[in-house]
Amino acid sequence: MEIVSMKKENAMLIRLKGRMDVVTSPAFEQACDKVILGGDKLLVLDLGGLEYISSAGLRSILGVDKKIKAQGGKLALCNLMGMVKEVFHVSGFAEMFPTFDTVEAALGST
Repeated sequence: MEIVSMKKENAMLIRLKGRMDVVTSPAFEQACDKVILGGDKLLVLDLGGLEYISSAGLRSILGVDKKIKAQGGKLALCNLMGMVKEVFHVSGFAEMFPTFDTVEAALGST
């Protein structure tokens, strides 16, 4: 999985590409931990390049959400597509997190 982090307006944007599973989830969590420890209060996950997400990936996102909320921040998701979008809806995760069609909409959610 490819993970690219960049500062955008009032948030830290993390773009994910590839597969998020038990092998790649720890790298995702480490990237997010770095952002949270850096003091950013809004974390936007761009999932447009994600082809697959397993239950381990879902657990990682849940863990990141818990960590950022403990620091007074929030997590927003955007660009859910295909199988990833279906997994989020079937699992109920789409209702647990603010989800947006675009990065711009997610950035404007504060």
